[in-house]
Amino acid sequence: MDTKTANPVMLYTEQTPNPDSLKFVTNRMLYKGTADFRSVELAKEWSPLAEALFELPFVEGVYICNNFVTLNKAINYQWEDVMLNAKEFIKSYVSEAKPIINDGFEEAMVKLEEEKGVAYQYDGEEAEIVIKIKELIEKYVKPAVEMDGGNIEFKSFDKGKVAVILQGSCSGCPSSTVTLKSGIEGMLKRMVPEVTEVVAEMG
Repeated sequence: MDTKTANPVMLYTEQTPNPDSLKFVTNRMLYKGTADFRSVELAKEWSPLAEALFELPFVEGVYICNNFVTLNKAINYQWEDVMLNAKEFIKSYVSEAKPIINDGFEEAMVKLEEEKGVAYQYDGEEAEIVIKIKELIEKYVKPAVEMDGGNIEFKSFDKGKVAVILQGSCSGCPSSTVTLKSGIEGMLKRMVPEVTEVVAEMG
């Protein structure tokens, strides 16, 4: 007996704070990690699912993490017009057990980040501050951001300024700036006195 038919793919949508992003949650593990596709080129190289989704006329960004896919739509489309189409598409794709992310993606992204200078080298007291900042982001900020269909990554720390990268629904979201300033910046300043401000860069 085919186990796939015994356990059908379930899928539901969740709103995100960004009106142009919608989270499609499944009962399958799609990808352990975070995969953010802003361009068709990157999708073609690394994700058959993202590449297929980009073929839908309203899709402008695809973010895959754990058991969900967050789609960013073009502003001239309404979710009520395209949501069902996207839902059916993702459901049938996952049901057919087609490939989601190509092998080697994580390693390639790490290499890319190193080339972009994300892996800054810190030493002494600064290194301790960076470890503390990263831990706070991982423990307190990431889970909340993930609930909203997005992701946040530490990028750099320089003279009190923390730079983070926003991905998924957080990217280009009007309320993410507010969250960043009132929530994340406030918490980091309280917990790590050396932090003076937090700025976001789009992933």
